[in-house]
Amino acid sequence: MRPFANSLPMALLRAREAVMRRFRPGLREHGVTEQQWRVLRALSGFGALEITDLAARTCLLPPSLSRILPDLQARGLIVRRPVAADMRRATVSLTPGGSQLIASHAPQSERVYRDIEERFGAERLRQLFQLLGELETALAAPTSGEEHSS
Repeated sequence: MRPFANSLPMALLRAREAVMRRFRPGLREHGVTEQQWRVLRALSGFGALEITDLAARTCLLPPSLSRILPDLQARGLIVRRPVAADMRRATVSLTPGGSQLIASHAPQSERVYRDIEERFGAERLRQLFQLLGELETALAAPTSGEEHSS
């Protein structure tokens, strides 16, 4: 087994934590959790989404998403609408209030990105996005039915 220091899942978690430490203060200022922000950002970027698609795009388990959505709806940031063809399904979209929250946080978010680019390098950040996308694609189709531990 690889040394713990060479565990890819742990390296990714440590990098994620280092990044999120920069973004959390702004999210707290706007009264949203990381998971709520992921939902709002996905809706901002993709428009109205069915709940299952929203869960997949935000890497949130459906039970977690089912706890997040009522709070965002109660705060007037999202709206849920049934799908006309199948009333068991629903789409979620941003309200004007949700769009306003995104817009009010955008300058702070961009400052964090600029800071990361200054510290890490804009080209290296672009490469990192590319490599992470390539890793995700390469691992998307399992080669066997086995799961491996880290």
